[in-house]
Amino acid sequence: MADACSSGLTDGDAEIVRRIVAGDVAAFELLMRRHNRRLYRLARATLRNDAEAQDALQDAYLNAFRALEHFRGDASLATWLSRLVLNECFARIRREARRQNIMPRLLDSPDEQMFFDMMPSNTHDDNAPDQAASRAEIRALLERKLDALPVGFRTVFVLRSVEEMSIEETAQSLGIPESTVRSRHFRARQMLRDALADEVERMGPELFEFGGRYCDHVVEAVLARLRQS
Repeated sequence: MADACSSGLTDGDAEIVRRIVAGDVAAFELLMRRHNRRLYRLARATLRNDAEAQDALQDAYLNAFRALEHFRGDASLATWLSRLVLNECFARIRREARRQNIMPRLLDSPDEQMFFDMMPSNTHDDNAPDQAASRAEIRALLERKLDALPVGFRTVFVLRSVEEMSIEETAQSLGIPESTVRSRHFRARQMLRDALADEVERMGPELFEFGGRYCDHVVEAVLARLRQS
């Protein structure tokens, strides 16, 4: 393993790698807990299936545990782990493609930056249960639309917009040029916005339905004011 000062490893990463190579399973557990969320999201974005993503992540972790003694530290530990996860995911996609006799397509698009944010902010008022349900519905809708994107766009979008990785980090993790990261990120945002706009038009009258707690609140408030008059 390369010296931390001459590699992409931080002192903390170098220490945890040394402990794992020495057989410290508790250190490997710490590594997994540090990286689990980001790596799971990457696997989930690639495979579009919760169970398959978990299986791929587990296999990638086992590969990492076996290979850590050969880790040179040319890239950051996070980038190295991301590549292992992607390798496992793409191996699964290739196996499935051979079974289905199809191959996944990765598309490029023009290079621009756009902002995309539809998630409502957290609040703590009387309507919290309704708002929590709304957030869950929006989250499910976003996940469905994200799943519909080509895999090259999904992975870039998750790393850039969800995990907030830099363009450079994303490019290193995926093994693609920074210009490709920019173009796919822009195109993914554009496709998501178009898909969500279509969904809004389709839902039509169902949007902003006035019922449940909102309806009860208005009625009760009016009646209370009438009783006071």
